[in-house]
Amino acid sequence: MRAVSAKITKGIQLGTKLKCIDNSGVKILEVIAVRGYKGVRRRLPKAGVGDLVVCRVVKGEEKWKKKVVYAVIVRQRKEYRRLTGERIKFEDNAAVLINKDTFEPVGTEIRGAIAREVVERFPAIGKIASIVV
Repeated sequence: MRAVSAKITKGIQLGTKLKCIDNSGVKILEVIAVRGYKGVRRRLPKAGVGDLVVCRVVKGEEKWKKKVVYAVIVRQRKEYRRLTGERIKFEDNAAVLINKDTFEPVGTEIRGAIAREVVERFPAIGKIASIVV
């Protein structure tokens, strides 16, 4: 994974419910781990836009229920700062399912806007996105 060109404030932690915005059939995800997080003892792992998280499917089609999947966070409510000085925040927390080995998205389309920092790190997600902010 590449570095991101913004100072991302981590606004998502373990147990946070995320909206899945691709057309894979999953509706709601719950974060159970953050890949690459190195923290302090007894501190909950945190994640922000562009981070890779391990999630449990809470709501969706029967074939997806209770499965453990990998996802990339594409929107967060907590505002973060870009190097240009502007601050970005979205109205919800959202993620996109990806393949664990190839980091390719599972769905074929993404509903709604996603952050530019995600496209820098995962170009394949940017190809199927409708709006990049």
